[in-house]
Amino acid sequence: MVSQPAKLPRKPNLILFLPDQQRADTLACYKGKKVHAPNLNKLASESVVFERTYVTHPVCTPSRSSLMTGTWPHINGCNRNSVPLDRRFRVFPELMEDKDYHTAYMGKWHLGEEGPAGRGFQEWISTEHQGDYTNFLISTGVTPDKQNGRFSELAVSNLPLELSRPKFLEKHACEFIEKHQRGPFILVVGFVEPHSPYNGPFNDEHPLSEIDLDVTATLPESENIPLRYRLMREWQQAEAIMDRQRLPTQLFFGVTPEEYRSIKQRYLGLVTLVDQSIGAILKSLERCGLTDDTIVVHTSDHGDSLGAHHLFGKEVMFEEAARVPLLIRLPAQRHGEVISQAVGHIDFVPTLLDLLGQPSHPQCAGKSLLPILNEEEATLESIFIEWAPNRTKIKKGTSLAPRRMIKRAVDESTRAVVSADGWKLCLRDKDLNELYNLKDDPLETRNLYSERQYASVISRFADEIHRWQEANHDKLRL
Repeated sequence: MVSQPAKLPRKPNLILFLPDQQRADTLACYKGKKVHAPNLNKLASESVVFERTYVTHPVCTPSRSSLMTGTWPHINGCNRNSVPLDRRFRVFPELMEDKDYHTAYMGKWHLGEEGPAGRGFQEWISTEHQGDYTNFLISTGVTPDKQNGRFSELAVSNLPLELSRPKFLEKHACEFIEKHQRGPFILVVGFVEPHSPYNGPFNDEHPLSEIDLDVTATLPESENIPLRYRLMREWQQAEAIMDRQRLPTQLFFGVTPEEYRSIKQRYLGLVTLVDQSIGAILKSLERCGLTDDTIVVHTSDHGDSLGAHHLFGKEVMFEEAARVPLLIRLPAQRHGEVISQAVGHIDFVPTLLDLLGQPSHPQCAGKSLLPILNEEEATLESIFIEWAPNRTKIKKGTSLAPRRMIKRAVDESTRAVVSADGWKLCLRDKDLNELYNLKDDPLETRNLYSERQYASVISRFADEIHRWQEANHDKLRL
């Protein structure tokens, strides 16, 4: 009798869920126990949960550039929104030596109008302004509300569940899994939600009485924060007052606790919307018998202040904007595990390559988190975050500061460090510096930078930032 050859181990598939603007505390494992996200909560219960994950740069395009290339925004040139990613920088499927994978990117790209097709991804299902999702809506009889044949974000947010973007991406992702179930494959699903406008089919999913505001949304407004943040706050509040007249409800900003609560209620409804589609995609994986052969990763490009510090959106170094969820479920993993040490998105691409059995690539600035996943001894390291001038809108006639100071603040750049022992230092070239003790003051209510007794702490971490700058070819003068 001829013996059968041994079955070769199957190469793992990879699914990456990448919602836009999802705060860490929207999941039960990050204390978001009231949020209706059963599928993500189940995924977290079977995953390695990184408790403190920081983005490289808290706004869409720069953060996504790091998530795709493993490089810092100040290196790859995507240091503000809507800058196309230079083709000299390869995205992670292009960094793999193994070319057997079928690769697809579905959803929000935000790294240039050409999209990810031909950049390591063989397929792209677009949700950009003109593309697959727009064509789908038109094919169902929905008429574009803009003269250029596009749909506004407000119009999309008013669509019923079956026409929503997550449902559209869910359908294409499930079809991709079924078509390529013999594998191996890499699938990125980039949801636009829960990004504003805060509006969708599950606006009333969470009772208002169960919506908890951030503590700093209820405290008096702090003045001991960067002028740029105060200018943002003033402009957002002015917009919120005008929105009361021009919109049916507050879809972007608020002023009162009642408006904060209503906005957060609808934001959490968008999290539920994304959660339902993630659940359906994971069910498709299960139906095809691929759960034990697939790595599943979930993270976001940045968080959302949602009224914390009386701010909305991102673009600040506060925890609500700079911290995101990071879940990694390994093949056949059934039990959750929590990693409490802080990690950064600069290590994201090296980790994906390592998980897929690929060697590290010299393009990447970070290193794999696999030793931490495998519970090998890992040194506790500081995490770095950067900020470059983006677009800061100013309230007309503002009297917060003289025009010269305002111009400087709007053009400020930041380099921040989060230390292993819980300090956060933010150094700026043209605005107020900040120091927070996250262990004693996790809500960042007390900026300690100007207090003399912390001079040695500031000196220690300023040196760390300068060493990081030198090692990463960052020429910003702080």
